[in-house]
Amino acid sequence: MKPAPFKYLAADSAAAALALKAEHGEDARFLAGGQSLIPAMNFRLAQPAVLIDINPAQDLSYIKTERDVLRIGALTRNRTLERDPLVAKHCPLIREAVVHVAHPQIRNRGTLAGNLAHADPASEMPAVMLALGARMKARSAKGERWIAARDFFTGVFSTALAADELLAEIEVPALPPRTGCAFLEVARRRGDYAMMGVAAVVTDGRKVRLGYCSAGSTPMLVESDSLDVDVQAGIDPLGSVHASKAYQRHLAGVLTQRALRIAVSRS
Repeated sequence: MKPAPFKYLAADSAAAALALKAEHGEDARFLAGGQSLIPAMNFRLAQPAVLIDINPAQDLSYIKTERDVLRIGALTRNRTLERDPLVAKHCPLIREAVVHVAHPQIRNRGTLAGNLAHADPASEMPAVMLALGARMKARSAKGERWIAARDFFTGVFSTALAADELLAEIEVPALPPRTGCAFLEVARRRGDYAMMGVAAVVTDGRKVRLGYCSAGSTPMLVESDSLDVDVQAGIDPLGSVHASKAYQRHLAGVLTQRALRIAVSRS
């Protein structure tokens, strides 16, 4: 299929992109990697009247650290996250999880910010951001604000971003001392969406943060002061032709215990 007619505009800076968004309002969508938006447009599930291409805006492409906080710009590709030494050093959980996102061809173009803004509850990276306690910088022509990951995802393909806002940056805090992380998922084939996935962060052998994908209508966060975590009753998976709700709950329990053991061994 082909997309509905639209007007294409390219922005060479974040400021230019936000000005175009303010001008065209809800009729406009930002284009970064396009790995989710373009298929949706081809099936006419999304029909923006204006497409604002932010790829020329190189001020949105960066990975850097400030005061041990990892900062990731909106145009940072998933493939870059796999290979960047700052990510490997400061946040190995991102590197461990991002290789499960689709296939290399898609990771070459897809961006972390686009993945998070798409807010698919079956996607890996929203769960990782929850487990890491990340926060998102939302920018508009009127200013900027920070949104905690736990408040960012509001429903299936829905976020707390306002109609005039761009997810401009992701900030990941430094991991505390004696912290270990792990990511595990079960999928039918490599590159498929997970039937269940868990990102585990364990500090001091007992303080636990768990992020889940495919566990409900949004990515889900579970926190505990004990390794004895029963997540099966607290999640609400949607079920599918590939995995019943009961099976997804079973997977959540098994993967949680495995991920916790790995995270503790790395702490």
